[in-house]
Amino acid sequence: MPVTITTRVDDELARIIDRIAKEEKMDRSTVIRRFLSKAVKEWLIEKSLEEYEQGKLTLWQAARRCGLSLWEMISEVKKREVHVPYTLEELKEDLKGLK
Repeated sequence: MPVTITTRVDDELARIIDRIAKEEKMDRSTVIRRFLSKAVKEWLIEKSLEEYEQGKLTLWQAARRCGLSLWEMISEVKKREVHVPYTLEELKEDLKGLK
């Protein structure tokens, strides 16, 4: 069920939103909802990748949290040049398994 959220913005931001709404032939609320949705998704991806980099989440968990497939999350990792949390000790263990 939709929830109404109200907030105040400065005049300049309101003018920009109105200009975008006019250009996109949308009402102000639709523009704000779309921008808010994009911003929330972006925040989730950034936060999840930060926690992945810190070893707090697996890549699968991060993808699920963001509503992305594993391949989409891998693409985000590449695009954002995220450091993969893989230690030298883990590499040595993996190499032992190959022998």
